[in-house]
Amino acid sequence: MKITAQEEYGLRILLRIARSGESGVSIAAISETEGLSAAYAAKLTRMLRIAGYINSTPGNKGGYVLAKPAAAVNVNEVLKVLGGSLFNESFCKDYPGALKLCTNSIDCSIRSLWQLIQLSVDQLLDQISLADLISTEQESGELLSSLLMQQLKFSLPGKVGIQ
Repeated sequence: MKITAQEEYGLRILLRIARSGESGVSIAAISETEGLSAAYAAKLTRMLRIAGYINSTPGNKGGYVLAKPAAAVNVNEVLKVLGGSLFNESFCKDYPGALKLCTNSIDCSIRSLWQLIQLSVDQLLDQISLADLISTEQESGELLSSLLMQQLKFSLPGKVGIQ
């Protein structure tokens, strides 16, 4: 499992826009500060705008601003817009093998593993808003660590029945 460049840079761009407040950030500024081509920065801001996370402001001093408060922007949803889920049911259809029908479609313990991982990631990321990431790395790290510890504390060890 890998975090794609699109997910990483898209989230970084969204965070940069959130930190700018109402002054807005231009494509040129995003491109320069993130070390991206203007075309790639434009592609990512377009995805974020279409998804309703940012608005563009026209004019000489224009740029991109958040469309809603940072506390209302769920990181899990943003990552899914930028790259999708780690696992979804169509995954099994996309990788059936040479027979065009998965040989494990009826009894697949691996599918249970991917579902468990996706559920765990979703539960953790659903608790994180863009506002949680605006602070310093240390402050955000402490907050995220406490969220992880809460999740682990409430997880029930033993059988996990995911179907």
